Amino acid sequence: MTLEYFKVDMLTFVFVCLSISVTGLHAAFTVSVGNPAVKVKENEGVDLKCSYTADFGSSPRVEWKFKDLKGSQTLVYFDNQPTGKYAGRITVYDGGLRFNKVTRADTGDYDCEVSGNGGYDEKTIKLTVLVPPSKPVSRIPSSVTTGSNARLTCFDTDGSPPSTYRWYKDNTPLPEDPTKFPNFKNLTYKMNIFSGNLEFASVSKLDTGSYFCEASNGEGTPQRGDAARMEVQMSGKVQNFEMKMCFPDDLNVGGIVAGVIVALLAVGLLLFGLWFASKKGYLPKKAESKPKQAVYTQPRTDDMDDEDGEFRQKSSFVV
Repeated sequence: MTLEYFKVDMLTFVFVCLSISVTGLHAAFTVSVGNPAVKVKENEGVDLKCSYTADFGSSPRVEWKFKDLKGSQTLVYFDNQPTGKYAGRITVYDGGLRFNKVTRADTGDYDCEVSGNGGYDEKTIKLTVLVPPSKPVSRIPSSVTTGSNARLTCFDTDGSPPSTYRWYKDNTPLPEDPTKFPNFKNLTYKMNIFSGNLEFASVSKLDTGSYFCEASNGEGTPQRGDAARMEVQMSGKVQNFEMKMCFPDDLNVGGIVAGVIVALLAVGLLLFGLWFASKKGYLPKKAESKPKQAVYTQPRTDDMDDEDGEFRQKSSFVV
């Protein structure tokens, strides 16, 4: 009796183990996909594989839903037929969905949902339509003041997968982290290669230069935007500081300037007055030098010598 009971228990144990193994290998109501991440070039066809276990029944309910990159969700296949814009573009068969030709707008997540016999399951396939980047649109301020913040933006509207970005200054590529490179350690920008933003928390004169961005996503040739020059001007505070360095606060700069102007006006008026008076003859002219003439004078009687009666000339000419 003991041996028979032992044999029965062993058989029961083996049966239970086999049942568990079979159940584990073939889970009930299961949906599976061939490739959860599919990539295809634009304007080409592609298959999204989706299969399910037999316990859903012979005619389960199959639906396909699409969620784009912005999070908007739409029905692709519902009530055994394509919906709206997908009519004529897709074919649903036992085991998947086929796009005849994809566009960049088809990039997103596709949910394969199956229900039947009281069971339900779903799986998601991520479809990426490969599109090279286009020429990026960038915004670069033409003039900023020292100490202010500045943001340079760059965006490619077509690249799929989304492009990453890098910036150039004076035709030299800027590193993503300037602190790791000695030649750029004095620059204080922050670059986001995913959003395309180049931000300066506090610009300096060193940031003056010509900038342009480049977009790339591994498809086709990287595209560059137009270059534009950003000039960094001194702020009013810096200018005031330099003026104070040249002219102390206790020096009346305005008074000095006004005094100089008044003095120049006075000198100008004086010169004009002299010129006018000279032209009208109000000023005395220089005396003309005349040659001296000799004048003869007759001798006086007292010039005669009384004793000898002779004439003695004492002065004959007066010059």
